[in-house]
Amino acid sequence: MAEVLLFHHAGGLTPGVHAFADRLRAAGHVVHTPDLYDGAMFDDVHAGVANGEAIGQEVLAARARAAAAGIAGPLVVAGMSLGCAMATGVLLERPDVVGALYLYGAVTPRWWDAEWPSGVPAQAHVAAHDEWREPEVEEEFAALGHAVFVYEDGGHLFLDVDRPDHSEESADEAWPRILAFLDGVDSAGGGPRPHG
Repeated sequence: MAEVLLFHHAGGLTPGVHAFADRLRAAGHVVHTPDLYDGAMFDDVHAGVANGEAIGQEVLAARARAAAAGIAGPLVVAGMSLGCAMATGVLLERPDVVGALYLYGAVTPRWWDAEWPSGVPAQAHVAAHDEWREPEVEEEFAALGHAVFVYEDGGHLFLDVDRPDHSEESADEAWPRILAFLDGVDSAGGGPRPHG
């Protein structure tokens, strides 16, 4: 069992995000789903991104830290698109984060003028034809030794059952990888990593 802190995408804490979390719970994991938008939800990704920009990265990051503060580790952080940055912020601050799962994008710790913490595995899942895709970031992420899985079918939020760009085909490929990753982190034990 892994303890997972899952940050939602720009659409907010939607039914599709809840469905994803519930599937992790059904596999035996504990999943926390903080709402960084205070209840606001958006059908259009661009509108959701605009809302996130209006709130501001500093405020969103502060909300993410506050959500993480109440959860004891070891912890796996997970992010969906916009939530990837929130997950990474927690990862870089907490020495008890033992894994990172990224959906709909990858990240580089260089954005925080930081290095990836030693011994923390990660994987990213992206759609090949996603308009928001950043291949150069994926390359940097992969160069750190992390897996990047690219799916041919579906759009940006291809794992979100509540979205028109959902792909059952890609979801069938992705889910075994996601669950195996969480099971692997769980099997590894997961005490705090060295932090310095």
